Amino acid sequence: MFFAKHTFAALLLVSGLAACGPVPVYYRAGADVARRDADLLSCEVSALRDAPVATQIRQHPPIYRPGGEICRNGRCYHRAGYWEDGGIYTVDVNADLRGRVEQSCMASKGYQSIALKRCPQSVADAVGSRRASTLPPLTQTSCAIARRGQPPQIIASAP
Repeated sequence: MFFAKHTFAALLLVSGLAACGPVPVYYRAGADVARRDADLLSCEVSALRDAPVATQIRQHPPIYRPGGEICRNGRCYHRAGYWEDGGIYTVDVNADLRGRVEQSCMASKGYQSIALKRCPQSVADAVGSRRASTLPPLTQTSCAIARRGQPPQIIASAP
């Protein structure tokens, strides 16, 4: 139980930090956004076909919690140690390979994978659901808006 609580807390921390970090984007200057999205979908399907999900169930090693000596009123007792379950988790052993296959496919179509800073929420709110038809040229102030279920949107210049 101890391990499961800490694993959950670590996952929350990592997912929270991931929301603050850079956004990976496939970019080709002046490319049509709809064409990029179609190319990405094609490469994702191809990568999934070539490196399918291969889930393995694994278990962290158990943890031994040693007992201790408890002394009260001059009398000492020895508390027994115990084993704590290491916790079971799953891993997709093809995830990294699938990512490399997707990136190779997109590179063959002329796109490069870049990491852009995440746009502030005020910029995302101002843009709303509007999407540009072509990928804008990159500047020092370019940023990306990541939305669930959609490729990231590049904003040419943000404050």
